[in-house]
Amino acid sequence: MRDVPAPTAPPPLAMLAELTHRCPLSCPYCSNPLELTARQAEMSAEDWARIFREAAALGVLQLHLSGGEPASRPDLAEIVRSAREAGLYTNLITSGIGLTPRRLEELDAAGLDHVQLSVQGVTPEIADRMGGYQGGFARKMQTAVEIARIGFPLTINAVMHRHNLDDLPATLALAADLGARRIEVACVQFQGWALKNRAALQPSRAQVEAAKRTVAEARRIYAGRMAIDFVPPDYFADFPKACMNGWGSTGLNIAPDGKVLPCHAAEIIPGLVFQNARETPLAEIWNGPAFSAFRGTDWLPEPCQSCERRDIDYGGCRCQAMALIGDAKATDPIYRRSPFRGEVDRMIAAETTAAPPPFVYRKLARIAG
Repeated sequence: MRDVPAPTAPPPLAMLAELTHRCPLSCPYCSNPLELTARQAEMSAEDWARIFREAAALGVLQLHLSGGEPASRPDLAEIVRSAREAGLYTNLITSGIGLTPRRLEELDAAGLDHVQLSVQGVTPEIADRMGGYQGGFARKMQTAVEIARIGFPLTINAVMHRHNLDDLPATLALAADLGARRIEVACVQFQGWALKNRAALQPSRAQVEAAKRTVAEARRIYAGRMAIDFVPPDYFADFPKACMNGWGSTGLNIAPDGKVLPCHAAEIIPGLVFQNARETPLAEIWNGPAFSAFRGTDWLPEPCQSCERRDIDYGGCRCQAMALIGDAKATDPIYRRSPFRGEVDRMIAAETTAAPPPFVYRKLARIAG
């Protein structure tokens, strides 16, 4: 057996396991890459069990099971059981479609700790339109009832954008009515397929400012009952966020085929080679060149290197710099001191003053296998 180097960076705390790219929905804001992993290339439950053991040994505490739709895998309960046996806290991120009462009971018996249910809107009209799935909203609501019956702690994940941000008060009320302990109000991040629909999804500045006020008031109203996390749109900020709390610092993502990434969108950055957990131990990958490429602050350009926020935002998002200006090493163009900030402002003005174009939906049947 090959020797595994001792960790040189603090261990990751969380891991996102993308079990499949298959999904019954066709959301125009999907953040998965343009090229999806086919069913026949997905890792087996045995592969995942070994990786979970390696993750726990490396220091990972929380495991987020995602996709696509993880319920598309018939062996989901087996995968959850192996994660629990590895000592990981398990959170299922799901659309709810495909989770029958029996399957939820199987997941409960397997040791699932938490469910994170996505909602695309507060009415069947907007939700089913966004997901491209007739009857999807009704099925989500049925799933939420079963989640409460079994007793899973529930987080609602509400992806917000131009077409539903005005419904934020109703979205918060829906989450509370469903018994959610937490809601993540996540404005669309334009990576992967979502970038194709940016002009259709981009909210206005007035919508974003109203949402901030709504969240502030809701945190007072729901205090002690429901936690509210708010992920505002990057483009309207003056300062970039510390993407992933700093590249290669707190978590790792594993694609359905075993490729290990520092973040969800990292594959768009040219010149980085991402190792595969089927072939290489996680500890070696964590300390490898892809995870070290933008780790820390030594690599930062000016004005980031001498900025007082250097150790707060670590230069912002590398994938955003790549997507917007084609240079992953450049200052995040969201930053007000970035030489590219003017281009971002002109883009926002153009996209929010014009009528939104039609959605470009994903066609997922081709990856069904």
